[in-house]
Amino acid sequence: MGKIKILFLIHDLMHGGAEKVLLNLVNNMDHEKFDITVQTLFDVGVNKQFLSDKVHYKTCYKKMFRGNTKYFKMFSPEKLYRKYIKDDYDILVAYLEGSCTRIISGCPDKNKVKITWRHFAENEKEFLQAYRSMDEAKKIYQRFDKVVGVSQTVIDAFEDLTGLKGISTVKYNTNETDKILKLCKEPVENPKFVEKEDVLKICGVAKVRPRKGFMRLAEAHKRLQDEGYKYHIYILGEGEEQEKIQSYLDKNQIADSFTFLGYDTNPYKYVARCDWFICPSFEEGFSTAATEALVVGTPVVTTLCSGMKEMLGENNEYGIIVENSSEGVYEGLKEVVSKPELVESYTRQAQIRGEKFSMQDTVDAVEDMLEEILNEKNSINDRNY
Repeated sequence: MGKIKILFLIHDLMHGGAEKVLLNLVNNMDHEKFDITVQTLFDVGVNKQFLSDKVHYKTCYKKMFRGNTKYFKMFSPEKLYRKYIKDDYDILVAYLEGSCTRIISGCPDKNKVKITWRHFAENEKEFLQAYRSMDEAKKIYQRFDKVVGVSQTVIDAFEDLTGLKGISTVKYNTNETDKILKLCKEPVENPKFVEKEDVLKICGVAKVRPRKGFMRLAEAHKRLQDEGYKYHIYILGEGEEQEKIQSYLDKNQIADSFTFLGYDTNPYKYVARCDWFICPSFEEGFSTAATEALVVGTPVVTTLCSGMKEMLGENNEYGIIVENSSEGVYEGLKEVVSKPELVESYTRQAQIRGEKFSMQDTVDAVEDMLEEILNEKNSINDRNY
């Protein structure tokens, strides 16, 4: 038997969590067993450079255009599939919600395995952006052999929204643990990052956009600075909200203890040198950055988002989960800056938990699922033949 031909379709390879996790997965799958193609809708993104040369790459458009989700929604899934998917594959994977799922669902061949990944616990408005109605969305999802969620919370939200039960499973994100542990030892040469032993260092890693909650982190920081606490926050990432937050920090004269470090392809060297990792997000699927913090042994304080209880325990055994509100962010930040003794015990717990997300386990789980569904489908086809 030849290699299993598999296509992963994703919107782009920009510096988001889903994009990075896809690369971690496809680069580390068994290339003797799988012939893998990654196809993007748009040929943009810093992560493209990290794609293994063992993985084929294709794209639909050189540049991203505005309103693309609305554009794809104008056409039927069947028409989209014919337009964008030109080769023959055994397994077709829509690796992102929305347009990718719409396109892959249009595959007319019932013998092909179709899988779709879900990374977020969306509300109804967000969920329906790529579909004409909830009825259409349900019909599209029912064409898939499996809906994969990155956490149980994501799957629960999907099932509550659509009423579709029994077609879902959970597969945790793949982190390149060995690579992360190697990269985190590299020296930090960014002059903005000051390694003072006596100052508590807290970092966040994400695109600086509203749903990541960095504005409410800045506001909590202001309250704690007024209360006299001494510590330093570092944010790794860039985005549309940075200017607004920087202006707030400058206006309140607290910019000397809250620093934007910009985007770095190796955030791990910073995270490993910080005492805490903070996630003030309004929503996450299963936070890649928080998982990576655990891998390098940096404890996590986070708002209650999808997957955080799966990651850190129902009772804060492996990290600190706070209410998903501005007050929650303030309370969480205050907890870690007012109790420096928490660092030691939670660092130990972070190291223990980080082992749960080892690369090999997560890759094996996905490969086993793909083969199992393919074998099942082939045996049904053989019986019907």
